[in-house]
Amino acid sequence: MLAVLGILTIALLLVLVMTKKASPVVALIIVPIVMALIGGFGADITKFVTDGVKSIATTGVMFIFAILFFGVLTDAGTFQPIIKGILKVVGRDPAKITLGTALLAMLVHLDGSGAVTFLVVIPAMLPLYDALKMKRTTLATVTALAAGTMNIVPWGGPTIRAATSLNIPVTDLFKPVLVPLVFGLVFVFVVSYWLGLKERKALALSGASADASQLGGELAMDADKRALMRPRLFPVNIVLIVAAIAVLIQGKVPPHVVFMAAFCLALVINYPKVKDQGARVDAHAKAALMMASILFAAGAFTGILKGTGMIKAMADLLVSVIPASLGARFPLITGVLAMPLSLVFDPDSFYFGVLPVLSSTAAEFGAQAVDVARAAILGQMTTGFPVSPLTGSTFLLIGLAGVDLGEHQKKTIPLAFATTLVMLLVAVVIGVIPL
Repeated sequence: MLAVLGILTIALLLVLVMTKKASPVVALIIVPIVMALIGGFGADITKFVTDGVKSIATTGVMFIFAILFFGVLTDAGTFQPIIKGILKVVGRDPAKITLGTALLAMLVHLDGSGAVTFLVVIPAMLPLYDALKMKRTTLATVTALAAGTMNIVPWGGPTIRAATSLNIPVTDLFKPVLVPLVFGLVFVFVVSYWLGLKERKALALSGASADASQLGGELAMDADKRALMRPRLFPVNIVLIVAAIAVLIQGKVPPHVVFMAAFCLALVINYPKVKDQGARVDAHAKAALMMASILFAAGAFTGILKGTGMIKAMADLLVSVIPASLGARFPLITGVLAMPLSLVFDPDSFYFGVLPVLSSTAAEFGAQAVDVARAAILGQMTTGFPVSPLTGSTFLLIGLAGVDLGEHQKKTIPLAFATTLVMLLVAVVIGVIPL
């Protein structure tokens, strides 16, 4: 019963959001509450929701202040010289720009943090995409694919969780999938170039173009916007961004504290007058509040799924429905299902709840537990994490890019799934994943 309710909850959520029958906030809150009521958990729903919101609270705070931080720096014109520099390399060709976006996201994601990647790449590239009239969904998709594939690195969350869950040395888990990872990254570049070609064609057909001043980052501004620019503070603002990212990567200070402090510094340095500070907060409060509400709604969603036991029930059902004759092929099956499972299970639930069950079951059929783990990290919360409604990073990505969750999922999920399948195919061919 719980497994069926869980499946229905996930399916209904995705349908409502992707078909735009309900906003993400409404779907994330109402759907699990209704299902929990049907399951007879009425008395405990408030506790489940509260626990879920608490689990996402610090991420929500980080999100709000990150939006305000980068919003203030954008107002100050910090990213305009960066856009000029990128343009010198990629020119005006959308295909080269999407390739540059993918490369930038891969390099930034070497730290293994999706939040840091999105906070760096999206604000830097968004003005360029807007100036060239390229779709923001393309920016979100390319960034998601690049960051998701790079998330397989040994210090990435999924790989560390898989190694810890099965008590396997992380290097033993990762080394065999290095070749499939390289092929996955190459595939991301191919997809990025293809998306860029589509953008080029669409812009040519529409006749859309940006004049030289726009391409240089000097977007047409009214007097009020130009008054906000702080070109002389560019070096200071860049140092502030680099310092904030460096502290984030070190991991010694919680991300929400980093961005709270960074926002205050950015605001005081660029707009020392209290009146101006209030105006800058007001200018970005709507966007921050809108996306933060989605983030907290996601917390309620996961809280209910965990609290009711739906996630565990779905895991048990997944194992029980696989025929015994396919037991030896558990690694291959896991690899195929890996990316879609990111839409159903959060990383902790999957790697510490589902993976041990899959691995032990596979072992009974003669399959190796480590093979199941390797197959899992090819998609579960790697290529899948930037589209999953169960991760805060997804909402950070779409919030910064200013795109709709449903549109992002419709465009990115098929490509993310294809990326997983490419890596899985390579892994099978070279013998990393046995047939």
